[in-house]
Amino acid sequence: MNKRPGYSLEVRERSVRMVLTGEHEHKSRWAAIQSVAAKIGCAPETLRSWLNKMEVDTGKRPGTTNGEASRFKELERENRELKHANEILHKAAAFFAQAELDRKPR
Repeated sequence: MNKRPGYSLEVRERSVRMVLTGEHEHKSRWAAIQSVAAKIGCAPETLRSWLNKMEVDTGKRPGTTNGEASRFKELERENRELKHANEILHKAAAFFAQAELDRKPR
């Protein structure tokens, strides 16, 4: 499948601003989104998702902000690494405990 390269952050922000400032000139938000999407050459649903993300990030809509999502991702990665290190330590402890039991008394 042929995937287009993503839109720059500037284009996204400008498109969202265009929808918000031109919303009063249309009969609905969806009509404004369709109008702006046609002008910049993206799908209306794409522009709607950019608008929703911006509203979440600014606190106008409930949800997980981009900053929180990246922090969650970082914490999940760290958690995986710590679990892996803990597993290695448990195996090493079991190995050395068994070696101690197998050792002949003096």
